[in-house]
Amino acid sequence: MIEKQVAEAFAEAWITAWNNHDLDAVLSHYVDDFEMQSPFIVRITGEGSGKLTGKMAVRNYWEAALKLMPTLHFDLITTLIGVDSVTLYYMGAKGLSAETFFFNEHGKVVKAFAHYE
Repeated sequence: MIEKQVAEAFAEAWITAWNNHDLDAVLSHYVDDFEMQSPFIVRITGEGSGKLTGKMAVRNYWEAALKLMPTLHFDLITTLIGVDSVTLYYMGAKGLSAETFFFNEHGKVVKAFAHYE
């Protein structure tokens, strides 16, 4: 079970890194071969599955997204805790957003799933 303090620290660091547009800091939370799923992957990269694997593929996607949304800013609403996952509910560039992160035994994200209004 993920402890509340750990989940909240992750949320704060992740939101801060995004608001600083610091992709190195964002990616520091993930394993090298993590899987990311997002409807924006389809829109921005053309990858029909909506899935990307690996830091380089996701970095390229996030770099493209930041070019399209140069004023990107997230406001955290709440942090929800699961057994081996955390969901961040926040106001994003396109409205209400939720991302669920699944962690390995070392506290690194192995899968992330983004959901938007």
